Amino acid sequence: MSYNIPSYGEKDMLNDALIAERSITSDYNSFTNECTNSKIRNVMLDLLNEEHDIQAEVFEEMHARGYYPTPFAEQQMINQTKKKFAQQAQL
Repeated sequence: MSYNIPSYGEKDMLNDALIAERSITSDYNSFTNECTNSKIRNVMLDLLNEEHDIQAEVFEEMHARGYYPTPFAEQQMINQTKKKFAQQAQL
């Protein structure tokens, strides 16, 4: 009996790692927000920071290899985004 086992390439593995890091940072952020013990909260913040660093490394590697292209931001888009967040901050 033969099985069709999908082969995962480098891009797939990096994408899986990026998705996992996004999930981990989201979970650690939620856990950190709900900590009532300051020592545990500080540990969670350290872990969250480490995971954000790992996520950034994976993203940068994907970007460098052309697996995650990012468009150049035009000045008009930058200004619109700044305005949007400034308005939200005033609420």
